[in-house]
Amino acid sequence: MKLTGGDIVVRALVDEGIDCAFGIPGTHNIELYDALAESGRVRPVLVTDEQSASFMADGYWRASGRLACVNVVPGAGLTHALSGIAEAFLDNVPLLVLGCGIRQDFHKAYQLHDVDQLAIARPVTKAAIRVERGPDLYPEIRRACALARAGAPGPVMVEVPVDLYLTRHEVDPAQWGTPPAIPAPIPTVELIERAAAILNDPAARPLLYLGQGSAGAGADLVALAERLAAPVATTFQGKGVFPESHPLFLWNGFGDAAPPFVRAVARRRTATLAIGCRFGEVGTGSYGLEPPRPLIHVDIDPTVMGRNYATDVAVAADAAAFVRALVPRLAPRSPDDGLHAAIRDGHEWVWRDWLARAGADRVSPPRLLRALQQAFGPDTVFTTDSGNGTFLAIECLRLERPGKFLAPVDYSCMGYSVPAAIGAKLARPDCPVVALAGDGAFLMTGLELLTAANQHVPVAVFVLRDRELAQISQFQATALGRKTASVLPDYDVAGLGAGLGVETLHLSRDASIGSVLEQVRGVLGAGRPVLVDVAIDYSEKTFFTAGVVKTNLLRFSWPDRLRFIGRALKRKLF
Repeated sequence: MKLTGGDIVVRALVDEGIDCAFGIPGTHNIELYDALAESGRVRPVLVTDEQSASFMADGYWRASGRLACVNVVPGAGLTHALSGIAEAFLDNVPLLVLGCGIRQDFHKAYQLHDVDQLAIARPVTKAAIRVERGPDLYPEIRRACALARAGAPGPVMVEVPVDLYLTRHEVDPAQWGTPPAIPAPIPTVELIERAAAILNDPAARPLLYLGQGSAGAGADLVALAERLAAPVATTFQGKGVFPESHPLFLWNGFGDAAPPFVRAVARRRTATLAIGCRFGEVGTGSYGLEPPRPLIHVDIDPTVMGRNYATDVAVAADAAAFVRALVPRLAPRSPDDGLHAAIRDGHEWVWRDWLARAGADRVSPPRLLRALQQAFGPDTVFTTDSGNGTFLAIECLRLERPGKFLAPVDYSCMGYSVPAAIGAKLARPDCPVVALAGDGAFLMTGLELLTAANQHVPVAVFVLRDRELAQISQFQATALGRKTASVLPDYDVAGLGAGLGVETLHLSRDASIGSVLEQVRGVLGAGRPVLVDVAIDYSEKTFFTAGVVKTNLLRFSWPDRLRFIGRALKRKLF
């Protein structure tokens, strides 16, 4: 049987269960897009910029656990998409990046878009592959998808030279088959028993620290925490892997960037079981936490062990397999009523503290975020951007399951929230999706609301407007005593919304939250996206911001500390 390269690629996508392809067609992949149209099995989503395509595919997977495809043309298409690919790489999100290449069937120099794409992609992908022969298209794409999902997930790029799309190839679909699964590493009995011995010590008071990599363990994480009577902290990406209404849920993090009650609880623990995390800079508040010792570290990626914190027991294994094997080996502990009370009272103090600091003439973040949860329910997916909105959402939202909080963490790329929300909604049309977009980040990718309107994707985008790059301006004001290039020029949100064909609402104070959210629900119920211009109150620092400033200041010598503090005071006073 003879099939075009486009037909073969589409067949591979369909067999992988991929039903969305985000990108922009170009001269090198028009045959692929024609095959997509002919098939009708994979939805091609036209975006305004390839960076957004990779963010959409990222949000698609985080919300659903299903792989999506990023289509890029050679050269500029790939480099535009790189920020989103790098975000997926550092945040362990699998993507299939389907690139195109210049013609390989004749040797002409200076072809259109001629650049070494594999060299560009390799640093931010698990693998970058060029397909040399038409019959290899199907197995190579299937292999790339398996690799993207396996182990520590991440993006994989497959470059298809344009001549393979333009010509037909002799293939036998009956021989294609399914590539063998790449098995997850299983924990050894020895390591499980070493971990159990530490945790079963009557003097041990363990702390659980859970990252995104623990999500597959599901309800077993609750059983583990209750068996150990241990408080549970999560990473930022791990938000929701442990139900945050549970009496053992402590906080997202536990170091100097956490509230006082969290730090007090953590100081009284005598061991740490960390699962599915790697102790990165953002999640640790610039390395401002010290895990109670001994530290048992479990992760599917052996390369993360001991990188930032010395590990006493390192277990390179699938989190779900480890937890299932560990729990039966643990002696049950009696519930700690004092611990439960400390956690409950601490959360109540944080809430009161937030409300006491809220201004009356703008929108207070805790009231808005709690109202969003009440209005849209526990299945709501929230997307955020790099910056203050992320840390406010982490501190104010209470989530019950994974896949509901999508944030750019380790690459920390601005512009993530709007396209990620579109991808999440396409993946989960049954769930409300809310984007919490910083006003600076919205200027980068807010045009994707045109995509949402054109594709009939009902997402709610809340532009949190303080007219500054809030996270940076707060750091500048605290450490330097002035703000430089972090105050945004004003822009007309309603005018942008009108130009994009999206209804715009205004939210200027707490008293209007309820009525505005009712209007939002009405627009979404009609199947349309909606844009909300929010006069957000960023006057108070998050626990994260205050903690990171303190942590980094204390790293300097006393003369440098005094120099920084004196300079800031001088500028504020004079």
